[in-house]
Amino acid sequence: MMRSVFSAISGLRSHQTLLDVVGNNIANVNTTAFKVGRVTFQDILSQTVRGASSTTAARGGSNPVQVGLGMAVAAIDTVGTQGNLQATNKQTDLAIQGDGYFLLNNGGQTVYTRDGAFDLATDGTLVNPSTGYRVLGWNATNGVVDTSRAVEGITIPIGQGVIGQVSTTVTLKGNLDRDVTAPFSNTVATYDSLGGQHKITLTFTKTGANTWTWTAASAVSDGTTVSAPTDATITFDGATGKVASPTAGVEITITPPATTGAPAYTVSVDPRTISQLTSPSELVATTDGAAAGSLVSFSIGTTGEVAGIYTNGLYRTLGQLALATFPNPGGLMKSGNNLYAVSLNSGAAQVGVPGTGSRGSVSNGFLEMSNVDLAQQFTSMIIAQRGFQANSRVFTTSDEMLQDLVNLKR
Repeated sequence: MMRSVFSAISGLRSHQTLLDVVGNNIANVNTTAFKVGRVTFQDILSQTVRGASSTTAARGGSNPVQVGLGMAVAAIDTVGTQGNLQATNKQTDLAIQGDGYFLLNNGGQTVYTRDGAFDLATDGTLVNPSTGYRVLGWNATNGVVDTSRAVEGITIPIGQGVIGQVSTTVTLKGNLDRDVTAPFSNTVATYDSLGGQHKITLTFTKTGANTWTWTAASAVSDGTTVSAPTDATITFDGATGKVASPTAGVEITITPPATTGAPAYTVSVDPRTISQLTSPSELVATTDGAAAGSLVSFSIGTTGEVAGIYTNGLYRTLGQLALATFPNPGGLMKSGNNLYAVSLNSGAAQVGVPGTGSRGSVSNGFLEMSNVDLAQQFTSMIIAQRGFQANSRVFTTSDEMLQDLVNLKR
């Protein structure tokens, strides 16, 4: 009789735990990237009243006779299914589609989260605003990311200036009129390594039926000098009007004024996309250089690449976000604030670039919602309530039977 009392107590206790987990799930129905908890039960020690016997020639065997002594919580698992994505249109909000966790540095220890509600700190670092923990990845050096290095806090220095980009090529597109012999000029702006602008005038003179020569000179009398070949020639195919030669760009050297402190630089002038047709002469010259500018915006791609957008039109890689996966993500320890910590059964973090290995992709301007299914949780709540009530009835009945036993002496 006392066994039923203790079995009922274990049932009461375990169903209370189930209700605690269900209540926590419902409380976090709108928590960003929350992963629902699941309770599983198991029976505990069974008392053997009579053991089993084997079959003999005279009679068959008998099964063991055992009385169970109640139940207990077997496990409280974290169900890591994907939550729906909610659009926020905020640049620093990130959501993971697939497996993986963002890495955060709390000042000495690395913790993990799927909550991508990030923001920029005053020093330009990407942080979790609720804790101040820095988001980890790899910062770029001169636009190049080395993912073999140790992870560090990602920095997005909005407003920071850049020198610019030195010109290395000038591409010419357009047409030179085959019926006009007068020289035709076009001006293009090039840039030195300090972001200074130097305009160059390219002059084209027709010297034959399908031949033009060209020269390059500084368009401004500011001390800039231009060294260009004296015999630079463009030859066209008379049948198609396309360039027959040169077959590669022609190099010129531009020397900025000494007062600027900028070194000379070499630019390859590429005329291979010019045509010679019966049409007015019109050329467009573009360069890959850029003036000095400052960072005004940024974007984060699906692979976690952070690209800066500058006022001079340049796009430059600023860094690369990292994601971590685990051999057993269910073994991670919840540590509050939507954070997880490594445990003895989670395995070591496998850090890499989003979209590689088993790591998911990153969605910019979205947050992952909770994966709590309210209908399922309310069902579990009813099950917990009825289980608790049933065990309460067992306890009450056992108590009444004990009372009857005490009253037998009267």
